[in-house]
Amino acid sequence: FVSSQVEILDWETKKQLCFLDKVEPNATIREIRLMFHKLYPRWYPARQSIKLDPKGKSLRDEEILQHLPVGTTATLYFKDLGPQIGWTTVFLIEYTGPLFIYFLFYFRMTFVYGLDERFTSSPHPVVNLACICHSFHYIKRLIETIFVHRFSRGTMPLRNIVKNCLYYWGFAAWLAYYINHPLYTPPSYGKKQINFAVIMFLLCEAGNFSIHVALSDLRRNGSKTCKIPYPTKNPFTWLFFFVSCPNYTYEVGTWISFTIMTQCVPVGLFTLLCFIQMTIWAKDKHCTYLREFKDYPSHRMPIIPFLL
Repeated sequence: FVSSQVEILDWETKKQLCFLDKVEPNATIREIRLMFHKLYPRWYPARQSIKLDPKGKSLRDEEILQHLPVGTTATLYFKDLGPQIGWTTVFLIEYTGPLFIYFLFYFRMTFVYGLDERFTSSPHPVVNLACICHSFHYIKRLIETIFVHRFSRGTMPLRNIVKNCLYYWGFAAWLAYYINHPLYTPPSYGKKQINFAVIMFLLCEAGNFSIHVALSDLRRNGSKTCKIPYPTKNPFTWLFFFVSCPNYTYEVGTWISFTIMTQCVPVGLFTLLCFIQMTIWAKDKHCTYLREFKDYPSHRMPIIPFLL
């Protein structure tokens, strides 16, 4: 093979940062990142965005130099993504917070509701049930983070962790404050409403877990290549027949059931925000599937079967 030359420019100033000589044509972008890292130690690979065009998309680690639309001298552009943090660490921080914050309100800590005797316990069993369900949800997320999830991208910008924690931790405190408040009133239709919500909650949690396992199995061999997910023998995965991101469908269903269970306005508002955000993520993922695969099932919708 004839060796290639790689010129790396700053994506903004177009100033040359380095010139790599005698690069193997079958070198991957990951290998080029490592070469660049040797010259600039502070820009470790996860912090680098390498592009063919200054305003284009970042190249994936597994892409091979000779398969890119470049000649024997390739011009690539570098963008500093800033300090990075691993996704596993991100999720552990995001999900541990709500778990413990909720307990501060559930146990009626004196600095939250005061010292009044009425404020030390709740007469409503649904308050205990809500705590169990909320805790179960975040414990499940922590278990999935450690044992199930396989991430196509290893890191995210460190600055985003503050925003993400404010979202998850803040909403957990807001929901918990009202659900565990001494003046909280139980659902209008009593046990029937609560029992229906609990069944719906458990089914959606099981569905969400099943989808995460199915998605994880696509990357079992360590591959980071995007693949089309299909239904398996598990009935919960059959939602793949109709939507691209059934994990989000089940997640929204979980929070809808929690809203029905608690009949609490803040929970409903949180559910609405979750739905909006997950719809955005689902549409992005759906568009990626359509762009990557010409044979992608045309009848699938992003998040809601036949509608959205």
